[in-house]
Amino acid sequence: MTIPLLLIVYALGLSIAVARAGYRSGGARTSDAPLPSPTRVLIVGATGGTGRRLVEQALERGFRVTALVRHPSKLQVEHQRLTVIKGDVLDAVSLDAAMQGQEAVLSALGHKRYFYPNRILSEGTRNVLRAMGTHGARRFVCMSSLGIGDSAGRMGLYYTLLVIPLILPFYFWDKARQERAVAGSTLDWTIVRPGALTNGSKRGSVQHGGHVGSFIWTVSVPRADVAAFMIDQLASSAYLRTAVGVA
Repeated sequence: MTIPLLLIVYALGLSIAVARAGYRSGGARTSDAPLPSPTRVLIVGATGGTGRRLVEQALERGFRVTALVRHPSKLQVEHQRLTVIKGDVLDAVSLDAAMQGQEAVLSALGHKRYFYPNRILSEGTRNVLRAMGTHGARRFVCMSSLGIGDSAGRMGLYYTLLVIPLILPFYFWDKARQERAVAGSTLDWTIVRPGALTNGSKRGSVQHGGHVGSFIWTVSVPRADVAAFMIDQLASSAYLRTAVGVA
């Protein structure tokens, strides 16, 4: 076989494996029934591109926000309703301190350790879920990605054949484990799967649902709009206990 053909076979095999390993909802369910609106929210992954926008927008909407961050100086947000706790989702002590009094959690957890196997996303998320159970927080909105579970391939050919298999295979494999951990919990969870994230200006609306994305073209979405959509889900049961694509 030629190298391009081997790459295609490997990429398609990885896509199938990630499809099976991630959460498969069988189609997004929708409901108009509202959930209790939380006022106190913990944000993990707050210093990342999407996480920082979650912090800013949650504060703008009047939430009392706690951010659990490894490096507080990177957050660069100050507000009277913002509490910053230095810690890590892999550290039970700091996570327990951050979870005190929280009603909901928004997770934009991520990292840049792409090139070797790790369980940062899945183990960190399991720790968050355990802490939520201990402290009675029910609502969990977790950012994942298109290309996982029943959205496999929907990032477009560029990601399916090149970016994911060559740069992000370990990252996406752990994201699949992360989704399974969330879906296996008894909490009121929603998995949000955005397309390729950009730093563009907030547009104010997104496409969302169980069949968002393209098997051919790369689909993208501004981080600011993903953050707004995730915050909207806190009091919405439209995608309760299922995964929703956003682009």
